[in-house]
Amino acid sequence: MGALGLLLGYTGVRGLLAINPGHIPNIGAQGSAVTLDWRILVFTLLATTFTGILFGLLPALTASRDDFGTALKESGARSGASLGQSKARSILVVTEVALSLVLLAGAALLLRTFMALRAVHPGFDGHNVLTLEMSLAESRFEKTTAVAQLVRDAEQRVESLPGVEALATTSSFPLDPQVFPNPVIIEGRPLGKDQYHGWADLRIVSARYFEVFRIPLRQGRMFTQQDDGRAPGVVTVNEAMARQFWPKGNPVGQRIILFKGFGPQYEEPPRQVIGVVADIRDQFLGKNPEPMMYVPMAQLTDGLTTEQDAFSPMMWAVRTKSDPYSFSADIQRELRIASGGLPVTHIRSMDQVSVESTARSNFNMTLLSIFAGLAMLLAAIGICGVMSYTVGQQVREIGIRMALGARAGNVLSLVLRKGLGLVLVGIAIGLMAGLWLTTAMKSLLFGVTPNDAPTFVIVSAILLAVAAAATYIPARRATKVDPIVALRYE
Repeated sequence: MGALGLLLGYTGVRGLLAINPGHIPNIGAQGSAVTLDWRILVFTLLATTFTGILFGLLPALTASRDDFGTALKESGARSGASLGQSKARSILVVTEVALSLVLLAGAALLLRTFMALRAVHPGFDGHNVLTLEMSLAESRFEKTTAVAQLVRDAEQRVESLPGVEALATTSSFPLDPQVFPNPVIIEGRPLGKDQYHGWADLRIVSARYFEVFRIPLRQGRMFTQQDDGRAPGVVTVNEAMARQFWPKGNPVGQRIILFKGFGPQYEEPPRQVIGVVADIRDQFLGKNPEPMMYVPMAQLTDGLTTEQDAFSPMMWAVRTKSDPYSFSADIQRELRIASGGLPVTHIRSMDQVSVESTARSNFNMTLLSIFAGLAMLLAAIGICGVMSYTVGQQVREIGIRMALGARAGNVLSLVLRKGLGLVLVGIAIGLMAGLWLTTAMKSLLFGVTPNDAPTFVIVSAILLAVAAAATYIPARRATKVDPIVALRYE
């Protein structure tokens, strides 16, 4: 049985890995990075052997300690199982129900998280946006002016294509966790013990970035083509940064110092805040917006441009009027021409980027839902089996009751009360354990608390209904016992 279970388990794992979205680290496409580990195999075999010995040895030890005379009396009377055996079966039912409820509660919380994430507006419009990447790790792009010229040439060529609305570059896409935390000093504001006034994420963009992603402007103005290396330094901040650094004031017109202490090659004059844009989900949908700064790519120092090119590829975002993939070949051709033949890689739609950002949480939800369903199935089978055995042990008792005038409804009620009583105890224990254990899932949840009352109520009701159905089968069978046959039962 252990070998059969191992085979079924291995097949099930391969099936689960086959449905993973392929964007989860250490799993790989179609679960290719997950193999059968000999240590897991040994543990499984040992656990199976130990379980078989344990559950075979306990009844044997119990039987060996029984009084011979009492055993003969119980055997002759067929009055039912011993007190110890009844307790063991009751504990088994209660444990199965409690563990099932914990798993079901976890799955339900993740399901509600999934639904909440689906309802979150990311703050930008990624529909009909094609994303591409291009490595600029060449000596001819060590100067900011060369990179700025590439962007201008690419804008001119790509935006001349029919059906293309706008092109922009960025150091990272929305919902992409690749952002650069940067210390912030607000000019004219005294510093305390800390060397900075705070930290904010930094995204390097070209002038039409906000147009491509349709990020609304709240105050001030957007970047223009005139915000280049010859113009005074400017920066745009999001609403989260405005709330944190200027809770009672207007950030537009304020001056901030960036890259302080990074080295002389990064030093630059203060930048003026020219606008405040709406918050977007810069990292993933389940996280509240963090303070974010946007700096024009054309205004970077040469040192920052070189480091950016070495650290990550240039990321292009192109807004089209219809399906972005239908323009992919033409866009790639124009980018190669503008860059002097550099290849374009990692071509995705922004919709695909959004799906990938929730891949891990969705996969976790799927796995936990499957495991919870299996746990509920095992609990139902266990309850049905235990209650069937209990009814079998009570055949003589049931026969006597029916011979004395008990109706089928009375017998049905008796068996159901015993079974559902154990189920309710299991649910109560499961609720206490679930409320405690689900707090460990807090980092995985969004839009729902770990101790969400409606979730636990619904899960308890579902489990009670399944358990009631599992108990009803042997209870119904008990009502069909023939009193004459039952009284002769040995």
